[in-house]
Amino acid sequence: MKNEKKSAIPRATAKRLSIYYRVFKRFHAGNIEKASSKEIAEAIGIDSATVRRDFSYFGELGRRGFGYNVKNLMDFFADILNDNSITNVMLIGVGNMGRALLHYRFHERNKMKIVMAFEADDHPAVGTIDESVPIYAISEIEEKIKEAKAQTAILTVPSSKAQEVANILVQAGVKGILSFSPVNLSVPKDVVVQYVDLTSELQTLLYFMRKG
Repeated sequence: MKNEKKSAIPRATAKRLSIYYRVFKRFHAGNIEKASSKEIAEAIGIDSATVRRDFSYFGELGRRGFGYNVKNLMDFFADILNDNSITNVMLIGVGNMGRALLHYRFHERNKMKIVMAFEADDHPAVGTIDESVPIYAISEIEEKIKEAKAQTAILTVPSSKAQEVANILVQAGVKGILSFSPVNLSVPKDVVVQYVDLTSELQTLLYFMRKG
């Protein structure tokens, strides 16, 4: 199987990679050895042409008429998503959303683990431990990030503080930010930001409900 990743993968395709991975893990757990593009598409809720087009960006992942080898594809997407080794993640902001994420078992589903959290220096949570995750003052981040060998951060701070905190993260060496703050962050080109806007997602859901 040729699995050399091609360049210029569309963003829509990239956003589906973790979904494909989850589907192949589920197929594998169900002792399914091969799956057609139609079966994969139905499991995700898209059309089979989209599956074939997505897979075409990565070379020959299967042979037409023979289906896709579930174990091979599961391993392939695990490699692309770096799910073969533990990824240490930092959490910035331990308000209601932050606390919920601390209690979410990332590492039981995928090999991602929140290893430390940060808050404002005068926040009462600083110096405590929640779900075995120590909470430090944001002023300590440059020192702590080296200890954790982490370059990824989840940002759950008020919108008014998002850019200020993002600047601190970039200065500390963070290369990837998952932001729950509904403001566009200004970061260097070598830093990747992914936004999670729950309000927007809910509004989109309601739109399609009304349309249906």
